[in-house]
Amino acid sequence: MSERGIWLADAAQAQNLATFVERVLRLDEAAVVRLKARSADVVVAWAATGFEVLAARVVSGRVAPSDLCAGADALSHELPGSGRIDPGFAMDSAWRGALPPDDGFSHLDDVPAAAVLELFQRGVELAREHSGPQGPPPSLLDQDVLTVSAGDIEVGIPMRCVFALTAMGFVPDPLPENEVVRVRVHPTWLRIDARFGSVYRRRGGPILLSP
Repeated sequence: MSERGIWLADAAQAQNLATFVERVLRLDEAAVVRLKARSADVVVAWAATGFEVLAARVVSGRVAPSDLCAGADALSHELPGSGRIDPGFAMDSAWRGALPPDDGFSHLDDVPAAAVLELFQRGVELAREHSGPQGPPPSLLDQDVLTVSAGDIEVGIPMRCVFALTAMGFVPDPLPENEVVRVRVHPTWLRIDARFGSVYRRRGGPILLSP
């Protein structure tokens, strides 16, 4: 059996993954990170954000096996690091959700990142006013705060995606001039790409769990 582990291309890639894991832990101390090989030298790190939205970040490296789940806390103790990174105990059974496909997404439009941050600030203010013991009300999170269209395709961007994008630190701060986020759609998924990562939301509802 091949050795279980993560091997990243260089120190910069190790720091990229460490930053991703740190953000995930801020949202959930018991979070699980899924690492899946996209090619021989590219790995995608996935995590649930708590907003019924998936977050993903691409790093250069390899992982064995090609699809594994690890506790974010275990990874945080190993990252950033060099050589083989020990992912800790296998947590595959803790991740039951389907991942979005690698391809099949169509580019709808680019949205100014500044507009996304403005929506986030507005959402934070509303959340402070209306949040209860369980956090922001679902009605706020489910509200479409932006509509993006191309041709005869029109897609609403819910506040859930805006919160997830900013909570993961995917939009740079300070914000470069003319920075944009890219909106893509798949028949069953919405995808928003920012400089430091992407968020995915199943169209028409929350992420469905496999049996």
